[in-house]
Amino acid sequence: MAVTIKRAALIVAGLGVLSFILGVIAENKKPEAGTPIPGKGVVICKYPRDPSLALGYLSVAFLMLSTIAGYWSLFYPYKGKSVPHSVLFQSASFFVFFNIALFTSGVAATLLLWPTITEHLHLIRNVHHNPTTTCPTAKTGLLGGGAFVSLDSALFWLVALMLADNARHDHFYDVEKHSKAQVLPDGC
Repeated sequence: MAVTIKRAALIVAGLGVLSFILGVIAENKKPEAGTPIPGKGVVICKYPRDPSLALGYLSVAFLMLSTIAGYWSLFYPYKGKSVPHSVLFQSASFFVFFNIALFTSGVAATLLLWPTITEHLHLIRNVHHNPTTTCPTAKTGLLGGGAFVSLDSALFWLVALMLADNARHDHFYDVEKHSKAQVLPDGC
């Protein structure tokens, strides 16, 4: 079962969609606030069960897998034929979409990790010495935004893969044409 460009594209897209779905569910399941329980000079925050932590971390994991698969798929030697990286980066379109895919992967990771880690810290550090604490949670909307950027990232990897495939075809066509031109005698 050889790796083809279609299979690589399906893997990148599937992982990106999973990251998106998990990020959106994490945003919807995030609690609005905790319940403050006053004590002697402290306030202990009790939070309801929060699946958004696990879902947020899973969304980041699938984003990373999608990014790795996207990057790998661009330079994989399909059908045993590899293309020099310089050939791919000669295409201005490929260069632009490759960098956009890398950038959006980083932005998505930031938008997914920031609220997930913040929420995790709120759950761990739930004892406050300020009696007016309202038991906050992470910012609303960041997980959902990160989920959408994660999906965008997977789409940009797919566009870069299509452009890399075009560059591969052009490169092999030129190599084949050049090799046939050298084989023909000068008088033909």
